[in-house]
Amino acid sequence: MVSPGLRSAAGRTRGAGTSGKQRKETEIARRIRARGLALGRSMAQIADEIYETCQPKFGTTRIKAHRLAHGIALADVIEQVRALFERDGKPPPGIGETLLSAYESGMKRPGPEYLHYLCLVYRVEPLSLGIEGPCICGKAHTITGAAGGGDQPERRPDIFPGPRDLPASPEGGDAGADGGEEDENVLRRTLLKLLAGTTGAAALDSQVLRAVENLRRQMDDAMAKATVSPAMLDQWEQATGGFGRQYMNTPPLRLLCDVLLEFSAVRRAIEQRQPLDVQERLCRMAAQLAGLCGMIMIDLGDHRQARAFFRTARSAADETGDRALRAWVTAREALVPLYYGDPREALMLARKSRDLAGQTPCAARAMAPVVEARALAMLSANSGSNKEAAEQARRALDRARAAFAQMSASERENPAFGYTERQLYFYQGDVLVRLGQTVEAEVILEQALHKYQKEDLLDQTLIRFDKALCRLLEGDVEGALDLGIDAIEQIEKEFRTELLLRPAYDLIKKIQTKYGELPKLKSFRELLAERAIDTTETGLAVRPT
Repeated sequence: MVSPGLRSAAGRTRGAGTSGKQRKETEIARRIRARGLALGRSMAQIADEIYETCQPKFGTTRIKAHRLAHGIALADVIEQVRALFERDGKPPPGIGETLLSAYESGMKRPGPEYLHYLCLVYRVEPLSLGIEGPCICGKAHTITGAAGGGDQPERRPDIFPGPRDLPASPEGGDAGADGGEEDENVLRRTLLKLLAGTTGAAALDSQVLRAVENLRRQMDDAMAKATVSPAMLDQWEQATGGFGRQYMNTPPLRLLCDVLLEFSAVRRAIEQRQPLDVQERLCRMAAQLAGLCGMIMIDLGDHRQARAFFRTARSAADETGDRALRAWVTAREALVPLYYGDPREALMLARKSRDLAGQTPCAARAMAPVVEARALAMLSANSGSNKEAAEQARRALDRARAAFAQMSASERENPAFGYTERQLYFYQGDVLVRLGQTVEAEVILEQALHKYQKEDLLDQTLIRFDKALCRLLEGDVEGALDLGIDAIEQIEKEFRTELLLRPAYDLIKKIQTKYGELPKLKSFRELLAERAIDTTETGLAVRPT
């Protein structure tokens, strides 16, 4: 099914000869072009004048202004792009007049590969076409030379890269062709490197971050269009649920690649119109997948992207009208300020989640009070006032336990989209540690540790650091360091990151402040320094759930 946007773009292309507005735009551009050529101006200068003159009247984009400056039709540009693909030994591109018209109308943005070839056709940099950032080839496209009569200046051999200088696109496609193929390829390549165990090759670098941001923005754009499609609904729902179950024991960057590839497929489906029941199912999956991406971005240490994904998740959840889903998104979003230094905002979001859930039995009714209790405990520790905050935190934990008893069995088994008993024990113990109630905390943390499976290493590591903090609060420095060292040594390579090591550094700071430099403390610090090197190599992070 062709989306309404593309049908409109195609209609504009077919109706170019009959549209009075377009005829006027073309006439003005033709006069500016003729005058510019007579005065010896470059094509780029002529395009700038066309844009400045026509944009206020007709909404002319910079990409279209360059085609008008050259005095050529859409078909001419397409043929030039195809010729360049052929010259570079690439399969024929999927670009056509409909897609180029969508670029010129501003309805779509060219992907990295098509942008490169449009820059070659018009001999300008991406910024001249209204797109910020460098071209993927990393080379200049602008050529200085005579501009008269539209003649082609002589090309420098270093301006046109060969096929090896550009990433291959599937079936000659482009990231702009459906809004995500090249971004998906970046994630697929990253996933293959992770599966192959290539050290240092799968870092969260600028290319991966760009793909992450592009896919999230594309989902935002798709949600704004409010159209959906039912294709592969059952498979996507099963995959989405599976990602939630994998959350505790899959390296974050690898899971992010898997989730975003599914996220992109759902986004493409959302671009197609469908009945309301199908729309609701797709929006539910979009909210869950975007929320899961936000959780993983917390783990990877990028709180800006985490917040952005939660905004996307809220937008999708609002489309469903499901209070439980909206409450889940808000409760998960509360973890961003909880882990990044603003417990007051975390407390506000947790209470908002609780209000959204109301009396509906759901995971958020258990999760939100736990986040509330943790935020209260942090505020208590920061202010030094324990009594009132401790009482409020205990009441919040009581509400969490009562809500947990009402949850369905399926929600109790999913650590991402539901809430498990082991998580409830863990965070109850974490709250008690922060309140300084170490005897009770140690008992509950030990119970939590026994409830985790062997492969669920992440939360187990954080539990061990909570136990180490208990020992320290009780004055057992040696015991605290032993537990800290044991926790670090059990972390697998792909999880040895700064975010997971943060409680270790906090433990060192507390010991050094109270007891000064100790021999075992020095050994612990050296052990952490070794693990920090692995963090920079992999770019991976841990998952504090």
